[in-house]
Amino acid sequence: MTHSFDAPSGEIAPVSGGFARLARFGRTPLPSNALVARFGPFEVRLATTKKEIRKAQRLRYEVFFEEGGARPDAAAKLTRRDICPYDSVCDHLLVIDLERTNRFGRPKPKIVGAYRLLRQDVAERHFGFYSQREFDVEALVRRRQGTRFLELGRACVHPRYRSKRVIELLWRGLWLYASRHRIDALIGCASLPGVDPRALAVPLSFLRHQAQAPDAWDVRPLPGREANVDILEPQEIDARSALAALPPLIKAYLRVGAKFGAGAVVDAQFGATDVFTIMPLADMEDRYAAYFGAPMERPDSVLA
Repeated sequence: MTHSFDAPSGEIAPVSGGFARLARFGRTPLPSNALVARFGPFEVRLATTKKEIRKAQRLRYEVFFEEGGARPDAAAKLTRRDICPYDSVCDHLLVIDLERTNRFGRPKPKIVGAYRLLRQDVAERHFGFYSQREFDVEALVRRRQGTRFLELGRACVHPRYRSKRVIELLWRGLWLYASRHRIDALIGCASLPGVDPRALAVPLSFLRHQAQAPDAWDVRPLPGREANVDILEPQEIDARSALAALPPLIKAYLRVGAKFGAGAVVDAQFGATDVFTIMPLADMEDRYAAYFGAPMERPDSVLA
């Protein structure tokens, strides 16, 4: 969930548990776990080649570094890709514009949206969760023995494709994936722009008072990482202003019933202040279905 994409306010929303079917897509042979769905010119599926992952990294570079002002390291500057060691062990959910053409009018499908997915079982076999660099995720895992977690990260959409349709497809693909792997809860970092938490006192205080995770789900920053935030009293917060100050992705998570851990961490490289997000799927299902239940049943979608 690290680093939110910027999308029109009010155009992102929640998922239902009814997407357990996998799809066949006739033109391109895909592994049985590729989770394909179609909507108009767009396809959502997992990356199946290293080349596709590299293209997703280029999209992330464009969104996070060129557009968002994050500071690239030497490797990122050289390759113009957002390169991260976790990419090698994660699944990469992609939205692809199949009708994109090059300047000669020839088909050239383009990756226009991406999410990085890290299941708990994979994290435990490799580097742990990405968000463990900032937050005490291990404490949550110990408290919630038997809960299957999926960490979301590196969410981004190409600037020219930030429409409701593309964002919905990312969320639908996410739900398909979670259903297939019997995930119980989504977790990860979500970012507010800026590295001065005092300037973010209004939105951070709003999250604390309106959407703080209960003790059983709470996740705190690691010792020494917590940002100094002056939390305002509820009567000091204008809800309209607070919501306007939240990035669209965090507002989307709120709509599906997400909760947020107490505390925040400054991510200097990405020029952001991170909060920890927890989304138990059992609590989200009805809200997600209310937003996404109907459109994918239209004839122009492909789910088999």
